[in-house]
Amino acid sequence: MISWDDMPDPSRFLDLIRAALPDLHPAERRLGAFLLDFPGEMASYDAQELARLAGVSKATVSRFVRRLGFPSYEQARRAAREEGRTGSRLYLGHAEAEDFTDLSAQIEEERSNLEWTYRRLSVPALDALCARILSSRKVWVLGQRISQNFAGYLGWQLMKLADDVVSIPRAGETLGEHIATMRPEDCVILFALRRRAAGTDAVIDEILQRGSALALISDEGMAVRADVPWHFQCQTGTTGPQFNHSTVLALCHQIMLRTSAAAGPAGRASLRRVEEINERIGAL
Repeated sequence: MISWDDMPDPSRFLDLIRAALPDLHPAERRLGAFLLDFPGEMASYDAQELARLAGVSKATVSRFVRRLGFPSYEQARRAAREEGRTGSRLYLGHAEAEDFTDLSAQIEEERSNLEWTYRRLSVPALDALCARILSSRKVWVLGQRISQNFAGYLGWQLMKLADDVVSIPRAGETLGEHIATMRPEDCVILFALRRRAAGTDAVIDEILQRGSALALISDEGMAVRADVPWHFQCQTGTTGPQFNHSTVLALCHQIMLRTSAAAGPAGRASLRRVEEINERIGAL
């Protein structure tokens, strides 16, 4: 019997298909091309159902998984599930696509995601973060890949309330340049949404070693880190081809609202100064 250790690396499931594709028989090649477009179907369905979706026979499915190096369909499906956990949006697509024009279904999806996220949101933890934002020497808002967009958005909101807020990394910069200057009196808000950049855990460890107060904002696929002072999870599930980030924006809005409330009259005065200066220089 072939052991699990003898089988291909499950984290390279799609690479195995791409490498095998040129040498496959026509029916197997059709199945391989189908799985490159919809790899999530293998993670979700049994061999008979996959054969129906791809328009091939069940025997073709059996031959195909053996050509990839897996002794059984179940073990190949396990490899597909393992790679799907990395957060690849390729695994979100389905051959029998849902009707994305159904607005009521999309509203229900967002409601469900928001409910899941808010149910796990600790108000005391959120308020503690907002208080720390206002008392910190410097606030660093960090994000890479898709997370960079949310880091820029939240940083833009907070810079009108806190004295020194910077969104990192900017073009041409390395994270090490910034982490090296972080201090215990600083606050770091780190977005870690899938697919996360390689080395994200190492970045978190480095920031913790600097002693800065760290808030982690992730999707539901990242296990809660007990060593991080504040870890907020946002559900990003969707039936569509890309993740639904409405909950991430909702959390950003909550952080801004509660930081504004905690800032009190000083926060309102800061917002007024920003508007007055923009009026004087003709920016608006």
